Amino acid sequence: MTADPDAPAHTIRSAPEHGRTGAGRAHAKAILLGEHAVVYGAPAVALPLPGLTCTASAVFSGRPGHGLAGYRYRDPAGATAEDEAGAQPPQALRYLVEKTVERFCPGEVFGVDLVLENGIPVGRGLGSSAACARATVKALDGLLRLRLSASDVFDLVQLAETQTHGRSSGIDALATGSTRPVLLAGGRASAPRVGSTGWVVVADSGEFGSTREAVALVRDVFRRRPGREAGFVSRSGTLTARALEALAHGRLDLVGTTLTDTHRLLASLGLSTPALDRLVGAALEHGALGAKLSGGGMGGCVIALADTAEAATGIAAELTRQGARGTWTASIAERGEDD
Repeated sequence: MTADPDAPAHTIRSAPEHGRTGAGRAHAKAILLGEHAVVYGAPAVALPLPGLTCTASAVFSGRPGHGLAGYRYRDPAGATAEDEAGAQPPQALRYLVEKTVERFCPGEVFGVDLVLENGIPVGRGLGSSAACARATVKALDGLLRLRLSASDVFDLVQLAETQTHGRSSGIDALATGSTRPVLLAGGRASAPRVGSTGWVVVADSGEFGSTREAVALVRDVFRRRPGREAGFVSRSGTLTARALEALAHGRLDLVGTTLTDTHRLLASLGLSTPALDRLVGAALEHGALGAKLSGGGMGGCVIALADTAEAATGIAAELTRQGARGTWTASIAERGEDD
C-alpha cells in the first residue's frame, strides 16, 4: 500500500484559491483481536466505531508561513486551543501537512489553517491519532483538489502514525476509514467473513494508556526473555485464527471465549491493569460472551462481545455502574463501502 515517491505529482492550480474549504471525517476503531502481535507480523482484527468521530476543515491561511500555519482544536467538551495562545499542534500533524504539500504540491509556497473537532477520547486505544490524521488528509485532499487514492491516504496517515507511536502496524490507519471489520494479515488488508451479526461494547477505564509506552514494554519483555516473542506471536495468531473461523460460521460463543483467552495472554505481558481487569470481570458476570482489553493496554478500554443489541445495552449499563467513563456499542457485520 505504498505510493511511488517518484510518480508524477498531481497537477493543481498555480496559486491558492482563497475562500475554498476542504473537509474531512474519520471515526474511531477498537481492536477485537491481535493487538501488539500485529506489529510482529501476526494477524489482527479491528472494528470501526462510527459513533465516535473526528472532523477536520482546512483553508488557505491569511497569515505568513508554509505548511501548517494556523491550528485550532476542539475537544469533546467544546474547549478550544489555538496556536496563538501557545498550544501547538501535535508534531505529527505539522509533519503530515508539510509532507502532503511537499509530495503533491512541489514548488508551491502557501500556508494552511486547520481546525480539528475530535470526539474520540485520547490515549484510550481508540485510534484518535489515526482518525485525526485521516480527517486532516481528507481535508487537504478537498482543499488542494488532489484526488488522492486510497493508497495515498493510507501512506500519509501512516507517516503521522509513525511520528506519533513509533512502530505502527497500519491497522489504525485502515480501520479509521472503514465501514467494515478489518483483518490485517501478512501485510494485506481484507474484510473477514461474518456469519452472524454480533455486538460489542467498548468501555473506557478512565486510565490514559500510551501506545508508544506499551509497545516499548512488550519489546523489553521480549528482550529480557528469549523465546517469549515467538511464543506470544504464535499464540496470538492461533487465537485470532480460531476466532475468525468461529466468526465466519456465526459461532459468537466461541469468538467470546477467544476474546477472554486473549485478555489473559495480553495480561501475561503486563499490559492489563486492575481497572481493566475489573471491567472485564464485570462484563463476563453480566452476560458478555467474552471480554478483553483493547488496544495498547496499560490503561484505555475493554471490549466485550454480546449476541444482541439488548444484551449489549445491559452490559454497557453495568460497566458504567462499575466506573467506566464512557461506553459505546457497535455491531459486527459485513456492510458498506470504505472511505
